[in-house]
Amino acid sequence: MTPKHSHETNGSGKAQQALQIDVLTLFPGLFQPFLAEGLLGKAVEAGRVRVNLVNYRQWGVGKHRQVDDVPYGGGAGMVLKPEPLFAAVRQREAEYAQAGQTPWRILLTPQGRPFDQAKARELAGSPQPLLFICGRYEGFDERIRQALADEELSGGDYVVLGGEVVAMVVMEAVIRLLPGVLGNPDSVLEESFAQGGLEYPQYTRPPVFEGMAVPDVLLSGDHKAIARWRAEQSVTRTQAKRPDLPAPKL
Repeated sequence: MTPKHSHETNGSGKAQQALQIDVLTLFPGLFQPFLAEGLLGKAVEAGRVRVNLVNYRQWGVGKHRQVDDVPYGGGAGMVLKPEPLFAAVRQREAEYAQAGQTPWRILLTPQGRPFDQAKARELAGSPQPLLFICGRYEGFDERIRQALADEELSGGDYVVLGGEVVAMVVMEAVIRLLPGVLGNPDSVLEESFAQGGLEYPQYTRPPVFEGMAVPDVLLSGDHKAIARWRAEQSVTRTQAKRPDLPAPKL
């Protein structure tokens, strides 16, 4: 997808380079509605992010453009062949080389490091284009992992049909952190994981709904008391729901 503009002006008046993302996938159609709706669609339209969808089946082997084959040694399922993905990655690398850039190649696989908010912040600030490699079937030929991956990321300890849905999770988490994507930039400062733990409870109108009332402190107008309550609730919620996470500091 190509937005109308490639740069955004930040508060200092300097042009901010759009984040470039390439997605290598057998199913580019999965991403088109994802990138056209809501804040992601606006980010693409405004040129805060540029997303290029690449179907690597075009480099498939033979007249049927084969991208998978049976595994050596036997076993269930099919394995992605190296030829199509090597050709696709090298084509993208050659395009970026003309602009003096080198993409950061991310293999989406259950064997990768679990994706988290810290990694989202790191990727959002990447000076390099991001290139996501989405697998399908039983997995990748190991030579793809050895030669084409700068990093491996996982969506968690579960298995899905392909890397596309994980790529969408990573992309959404990264894009929402880019300057100007969220209407209120302070939103990312107090949400879950921003300070290490979980976010405090949130309420809106009406003040009472089906017998459940908004805590009085939130209606008090006392901003110091509200901040203290929120911090305490964040600690309590983190300890109760995710004791594995570092508790936020009061």
